[in-house]
Amino acid sequence: MLQQTQVATVLAYFTRFVERLPTVTALAAASLDEVMALWSGLGYYSRARNLHQCAREVVELHGGSFPGSALALESLPGVGRSTAAAIASLCFGERVAILDANVKRVLTRVLGFDADLAAQANERRLWTAATDLLPRSRLHANMPRYTQGMMDLGATVCLPRAPLCLTCPVSQACEAYRQGAPERYPVKSRKLKRSSQSVWLLWARSRDGSVWLQRRPAPGVWAGLYCLPWFDSREEMLSALPDRCVSAAEDLRAFRHVLTHKDMHLHPVLVPVPKSSMHSRPGQWFGVDEWPELGLPAPVRQILLQA
Repeated sequence: MLQQTQVATVLAYFTRFVERLPTVTALAAASLDEVMALWSGLGYYSRARNLHQCAREVVELHGGSFPGSALALESLPGVGRSTAAAIASLCFGERVAILDANVKRVLTRVLGFDADLAAQANERRLWTAATDLLPRSRLHANMPRYTQGMMDLGATVCLPRAPLCLTCPVSQACEAYRQGAPERYPVKSRKLKRSSQSVWLLWARSRDGSVWLQRRPAPGVWAGLYCLPWFDSREEMLSALPDRCVSAAEDLRAFRHVLTHKDMHLHPVLVPVPKSSMHSRPGQWFGVDEWPELGLPAPVRQILLQA
């Protein structure tokens, strides 16, 4: 949950998640719909799908216990090199380096590592340097302390902007601090370009308050979540409605939803629709006591809560 998401946002989700699914066995036995519902609103939904599949593989292939080495952990869905190393070093004391965004920032500043990390060869060099700095003795005690310390240093002191160099415990060994230019590091030239997309969302609502929802396909935005039917234009949306319903269509306030690399401009349209009119379309009706329990994208939940 903490990948790409701040602690303050995660806390309530984490508590609710582990209350419902307290063990890897319980998570493996849960349905994907239940997992996605618990994750709904947290974003980056591939994390939830990977977490669920990871639990299933841990139960089916490893007897319900996580493998104890970084190499074996990397074989699990959603577990990359740095995550595998974090688990292995923190839980099993393995001598392996992590290299998440915070640790990259700490290391490049301390070492004065100014090679462009957009090049994979330079990233490999930083991995090597990170490994060379790891503790070499009493690993079961020292590796968890070192790994946690590096993560905390990057998260709370060695900040991207206005780093707290005067209170940093390693400032006297830091090349970037000596240069007086910590914010130069890390160097990464390639920037991901943002895009934008306009989407019309059909809020088909029956007389009893039920709403028509479709599961989003994978891959793509909100893959695996339930969503209001999605159209690229208002005209396309209206053409999908029975003629007698078109005149009742009500355009609600459009708004922008920001994804990592894309701005979604959402145009919800509320249309009273008889239940019998939608059965030829993909999707299904969900009652007022059913849809709140589904895995829904946060903006779709926000729309439906206007009812």
